[in-house]
Amino acid sequence: MSGQTALPHPEPEDFSLSTVLKALGDPERLTIVAQLAQGPQDIGECFRDNPNVPKSTRSHLMKVLREAGVIRNDPTPNGPGRRVTLRRDDLEARFPGLLASILASSQL
Repeated sequence: MSGQTALPHPEPEDFSLSTVLKALGDPERLTIVAQLAQGPQDIGECFRDNPNVPKSTRSHLMKVLREAGVIRNDPTPNGPGRRVTLRRDDLEARFPGLLASILASSQL
């Protein structure tokens, strides 16, 4: 294990519709979610289209998505990085059809 601490993630029953919508309402965060819809990525890959995003901004974007319950952000097993995963099943269970509808209408 990499020695990084695990970050807190809300349980699906604690997801708030307004918080999820707010997290998905930002174009940069929505772009990240659209990329993660293709599969998990290392955190650096989430910013491949805009590599000049400052580290503090990257951290904030990921924090908002994680705290809303949209993503999981876990340490990688063999290194200093983090692996980011879309919590599609959890979101679907809590808000059926919401994520698919937003992704379909985002035209990213």
